[in-house]
Amino acid sequence: MTSTFITRDGSTWVPEYLTAIDGKICIGCGRCFKVCSREVMHLYGVDDAGQMLGACEGDDDFDGGLNRMIMVVDHAGRCIGCGACCRVCPKNCQTHVAADQIGA
Repeated sequence: MTSTFITRDGSTWVPEYLTAIDGKICIGCGRCFKVCSREVMHLYGVDDAGQMLGACEGDDDFDGGLNRMIMVVDHAGRCIGCGACCRVCPKNCQTHVAADQIGA
């Protein structure tokens, strides 16, 4: 299987898939989620100790335990490698890996 594709104008393109988001750097702004058409990542709550509380649903504050929110890659297999999420991230906290570097 080839990992290099040709765009409409004939130029080559290699998808770069989102593989991780650094929770220590992510500010949970949600910009990447808004541009992702595949629901690859979601906001998760984090408490004062840095422990993950779970996916954020609406205005849930996890019974007062919510300290901050971060984006988490929870459906990596849905990523199509378009790169929209990395272009809008203000903190550059995402890791993307070229399709030809990822095993099937």
